[in-house]
Amino acid sequence: MNSCIEVLYEDNHLLILNKPAGLLTQPSGTEQDSLEKQAKDWIQKKYQKPGNVFLEAIHRLDKPVSGIVVFAKTSKALSRLNASIRAKQTKKIYWALIEGALPSQEGTLEHYLFHDDYCARVVSKEDKDAKLCRLHYRVKEKQNSFTLIEIELETGRYHQIRSQLSHISCPIVGDKKYKSSYSFKENTITLHHRQLVIEHPVLKTELIIEAPCLFGLSNNDS
Repeated sequence: MNSCIEVLYEDNHLLILNKPAGLLTQPSGTEQDSLEKQAKDWIQKKYQKPGNVFLEAIHRLDKPVSGIVVFAKTSKALSRLNASIRAKQTKKIYWALIEGALPSQEGTLEHYLFHDDYCARVVSKEDKDAKLCRLHYRVKEKQNSFTLIEIELETGRYHQIRSQLSHISCPIVGDKKYKSSYSFKENTITLHHRQLVIEHPVLKTELIIEAPCLFGLSNNDS
């Protein structure tokens, strides 16, 4: 078994994993390893499956981000979960360790984003390609120059959390792409998909998935 695989939930329809930071979610056409490849290898070994394994990610996390990733093990689960995401019937909670302090203990950030070349820029709402993005945050803990926050995504734009926090001068620790002044572990940033609430695509029961977080104010190395 691959020691990198941390299973949060599994049945005949779903495989939900805690992705380590610094690992791709899906293959990129390069020699870089990915969570999907590791998961397929794990399934083949665990169930002694010959041939190809059907496994499709419902959503992706950026390479430097850690946390919950949901894979569908059947085409039925895949189509139903994709429809659920489009209908905004899921709840996603992230944790982030950021630089500086937010304007209040809790609040909402609303901007318009433009998906540029491998990054997202906050632009005017008048920009023809701008897309509304909105998140809600709550401060969990503050210590010196750092703040640990909980984020609930209302929209799911490319690099949304990273770009919005950087725009208000509170970049995620280690996120050099978005103007972080501090380093973290190589190829990682302090953003973690902590909790996911979804309806099971077949059983129709509510699933509440939580992934342990490996960073925080007490163990920040920056």
